[in-house]
Amino acid sequence: MATTVTLEKCGHNVGYKGLDNCRFCPGSQCCVEGGPECIDSIIDMDTVCKRVSALGLDVTVTISKDAGRYLCDFTYYTSLYQSRGRSAFVHVPPLGKPYTAEQLGRALQAIIEEMLDVLEHSEDKINCQHEH
Repeated sequence: MATTVTLEKCGHNVGYKGLDNCRFCPGSQCCVEGGPECIDSIIDMDTVCKRVSALGLDVTVTISKDAGRYLCDFTYYTSLYQSRGRSAFVHVPPLGKPYTAEQLGRALQAIIEEMLDVLEHSEDKINCQHEH
């Protein structure tokens, strides 16, 4: 369970052994058979984390490279696979443990705004490189 607001950097394809709430686990223990082992988000989560942390929102924002080989990681990997890396996943602690709804709301709004800004600037660089 998250104790900070956690930005996930990547999703993993293999290693799923636990049953979900419907008692299902893929027989292959992977999300996408033949898919890459790990897919990184094209969003620079380190930059997003630094920018949001600098805002002084009284919410701790951290980075993770492992969403846990359960439903979160499975969902994130599948989303990254389908979108070619254009996806994000944020783990949020339960309300009141330790943050209020207002604190989490402000932090999530700032995270989304920074992700969009980082993505916009990275796409500008990609497009610029292709034009030459």
